Amino acid sequence: MSGPDEIIHQSLRLKIMAALRNEPGESPLEFTRLKAITSASDGNLGRQLSTLAEAGYIAIAKDFHQNRPRTRAHITSKGAAAFDAHVAYLKSLIG
Repeated sequence: MSGPDEIIHQSLRLKIMAALRNEPGESPLEFTRLKAITSASDGNLGRQLSTLAEAGYIAIAKDFHQNRPRTRAHITSKGAAAFDAHVAYLKSLIG
């Protein structure tokens, strides 16, 4: 049995990864939607997204939509594999 993924294990990052992994077709989620799902502050969410992006678990796209800045995140194949392995680890703990 392997151990937890220390990057994903932090509670807010786990929520982010779960939200991105469970999105139909793994479509990108906008920052505002992730903020609503996780109940995180702008600064904390931004920092945790950066940590996940630096690990290669998510990709972040920044653009403009209707003349407003927009940040969207989507899970990468590396991130999906890491999340699935972490979930398997958690399941192994409970039986």
